[in-house]
Parts: sequence; C-alpha cells; structure tokens
Amino acid sequence: MSVDDDTLTRCISPVQIRVGPFQLYQKVFKQKDYYFETHKRMIPIKVFFTKGVGRHKEYLGSFESALREAGIEKFNLVNVSSILPPNCKTISKQEGLTYLKPGQIVFVVMARNATNEPNRLIASSIGCAIPADRNNYGYLSEHHSFGETDEKAGDYAEDLAAQMLATTLGMEFDPYTSYDDRKETWKISDKIVKTTNITQSALGDKNGLWTTTIAATVFILPDNTYLVSPIEPSNNVNPVTVNNTNHNHVQTIPETQKGNI
Repeated sequence: MSVDDDTLTRCISPVQIRVGPFQLYQKVFKQKDYYFETHKRMIPIKVFFTKGVGRHKEYLGSFESALREAGIEKFNLVNVSSILPPNCKTISKQEGLTYLKPGQIVFVVMARNATNEPNRLIASSIGCAIPADRNNYGYLSEHHSFGETDEKAGDYAEDLAAQMLATTLGMEFDPYTSYDDRKETWKISDKIVKTTNITQSALGDKNGLWTTTIAATVFILPDNTYLVSPIEPSNNVNPVTVNNTNHNHVQTIPETQKGNI
C-alpha cells in the first residue's frame, strides 16, 4: 500500500530513538484499518572521492593535515564497509562539500597509511567498480601499501573492487591472470560499466616527520527519506506530530488541530 505525502504529515504516536550519537525519529500512523511505521532510511544517494597527504611531527597531526588537504577535516567521520549503493550518483568534491556542515557525522570508506621513515614510499587507494545495471550495488575497495607508486596502488585497488563485483554478478575470470588481462575482461563485459580509483602516494619526510596519506569515498545521505512498513496497532497513539520543514526537529500539533486520519 502506497502512502502519500499528505498522509505522512498526519502521523500519530511518535517514538524518539537514540542510537549512539544519532537521533532518529520513528512514527506510527494509521491509514484506514492499517497501522504503519516510518523510519529514516540511511542509504546514500550521492558520493564523492577525495584524497590528501599531511606531514607533522605528531602522528595525529599528520592525519589531521591529510584530512585538511582532502577537505573533510570539519566532519565527524565514520568508517563503513565497501558497498556502493544502487543508483548512487557520483559528484564532484566541490559539490559534495556543499551538502555537508561542520560537525556533521559523515560516513566514509577510507584508506589510510603513515610512516615516519625518511623517504619511504607509501600509498592509500580506493578502487571503485560500478555495475552496468545501476539498480544493482557496486563495490569499493581499500588498499594501503608501501613501495608502490600511484599507478600501481591504484590499479591494485581498482582490480580488487572489480573482482568483488564480478563474483557478485556471476562473471567468470581467472584470478591468477595479470591485472591487464583481467582489465580487458572488465572492459568487454556487459555487466561492469566502469572501474576507477583515487590514490594518494607520498615519500616519507626526509627529516623524519610523520607522513600520512588518505584516500576516501564520502557518502551523502538524503535529507528525509522514509521506509514504510505495517506493524501491530499500538495503544499509545498520542500526540500527533509532523516534521518541521527543515527536518531538524519534530513539532507537536495541538489536540484541537488534529485531523481525521
């Protein structure tokens, strides 16, 4: 049963749920003889890629510097595993940052590496494999290495993501062939439309400062998306609430303004 926007604005029996640092709102409402509940659905709709390198006498300081170069130091970052959601749109870093606010909890897939050994080559890379059918999910891979150039680390991460997607789609390939051979397989396949990577490499500071590299996929969540599902009727059905237009808090409707559900 579909539920229109007008019905959603006439919800009853709100239950506020706190999960860790997140504050989600659950609502129960009645449509005819059925009870439903709505939840925030935390599926990203946009994604952007970024990278950075930082140097500092302290390990944590070098990581902060890398985050600043990547442009994501203002956010509380939460590392998640490596699934690219269906129909998730890739956007530029510049556009992506406009959707985020300082202090916001932001989900990322991040590769990170560090050294304080002078002139040691380090790299961090995120590989991405996108299916031809965008209704399917894709894969992201994380790779951190020593002694690899941008190109080598990037190719490896890209191949990892493509292999994971290929096995999900039932493609046949030989994992023991060279990457170049497998890349040709990805190119001619009608199931994988694109593979790519973002990679940051750097040489350890010659004076022994900590050097950190990061590469990250940054997810953008929708402002207000609901999942609607039937539930058992509840005895606790007051008060009526609706979302404020900015979706930042819940308002209580006075008893005299309650409409018929």
